[in-house]
Amino acid sequence: MSDDIYRRLQERLDLFSMGFPATDSGIELKILRHLFSEEDVAMFLSLSHNLETPEAVAQRLGQAEDAVAAQLDAMAERGLLFRLKKENGSRYGAIPFIHGLFEFQVKNLDRELAEMVEQYFEEGFDAAMQKGADYFLRPIPVHQSIDARQHVASYDDALAILKSKPRIVVTDCICRKRKEVVGQGCGKPLEACFMFGSMGQYYLDRGIGREISFEEAAAIMDQCREAGLVTQPATAQNPSGMCNCCSDCCGVLTALNKHPRPVELVIANHLAEVSEEDCTGCETCLERCQMGALEMTDEATARVDPGRCIGCGLCVVSCPAEAITLRAKPEEDTRVPPTSMAEQMMLLAQKRGLM
Repeated sequence: MSDDIYRRLQERLDLFSMGFPATDSGIELKILRHLFSEEDVAMFLSLSHNLETPEAVAQRLGQAEDAVAAQLDAMAERGLLFRLKKENGSRYGAIPFIHGLFEFQVKNLDRELAEMVEQYFEEGFDAAMQKGADYFLRPIPVHQSIDARQHVASYDDALAILKSKPRIVVTDCICRKRKEVVGQGCGKPLEACFMFGSMGQYYLDRGIGREISFEEAAAIMDQCREAGLVTQPATAQNPSGMCNCCSDCCGVLTALNKHPRPVELVIANHLAEVSEEDCTGCETCLERCQMGALEMTDEATARVDPGRCIGCGLCVVSCPAEAITLRAKPEEDTRVPPTSMAEQMMLLAQKRGLM
């Protein structure tokens, strides 16, 4: 009975976002048992993404409202549900594994869970990330890598995204936290993920994030650029969050790196170019590139592999000879991200064959 209910939970989570596929080892069930009691599972399975009041849930289940409200709130406090607080009460809804269950453990992530998630990524979730990466996160250029004369769409400009948000909440990167907990930390900035809107409010309500000004957010972005992190907002023109990622730790970049042509898996509207005349062969760009998209030629100059370059611009801002530029791709190769998070999730579901 116990395995049956956790398998049902796995199958339900597999319908959300990038999914939650089963593995031969069953590590996904161990993760779920670590997070959920059987009572938690039963409550989760009774919910959908649609936010509901405890009263509505209690009426549907035929249970006492006070007991249901207490369980919903306790689960939200443990990062097992999404909660939206309003003046007239809270509403609750089911969440995916990513972004959701895993990220919401950012302040109480222990070694046992970190090691299980590491195993799960290797056995099952990396493949799921590759399949859904373009409608989950998308790399955008480092702000300083774009020539001021170029017109850059606001959805491809990190600072423009931050400026458009009435509230900015910053939290620790769950991926770097996972590596740090198991003794494999990369030493790059930990507090580097931004949340907006109702998602940002949830992080504030639980004390797993803090509100910051645009100026502080811009300073964090500068630190991330210096550390060689790739900026990745959610794949929507009006994203609910924006991450700064490294290939040492980030689940998405790690999965992309395992593919021979990462550019085919993401929405990337820019491409790096190297001037052979100006390149001094210092190899700084090779160290900075998170995708292994640069290599040295027989003439000791750098060359870009267009199949691996995701247009983040880190090589541009670190080149001491200023031999690398970032150019916009031709219009026929440009992809416009979904206008909203709702459209993003719909397109992801369609791509996974769920609609």
